[in-house]
Amino acid sequence: MEAVLAQGETLTVLERVVVSPAVGVFRPAPPATVTAEGELVAAGQEVGVIEGPGLRVPVLSAFAGFHMGLLAHAGERVREGQPIAWLRSL
Repeated sequence: MEAVLAQGETLTVLERVVVSPAVGVFRPAPPATVTAEGELVAAGQEVGVIEGPGLRVPVLSAFAGFHMGLLAHAGERVREGQPIAWLRSL
């Protein structure tokens, strides 16, 4: 999912956050699928999942950029809209 800008609008802040799509417990994606800090994350790439009773929702990055770190710990209870990871956009 790419950011859509209105005519004349510009983005001057390079940092972006990946947010939780639901309430539950955050589980990071396995190391084979989550890039290390500083590596490229593609738009739509899964960085983890939110788990709850009968719930398993993927956490997907809406932006492409360099993975700068996770903002939520494995097993942490998160709320909808809470920042999970941050990226530096391309």
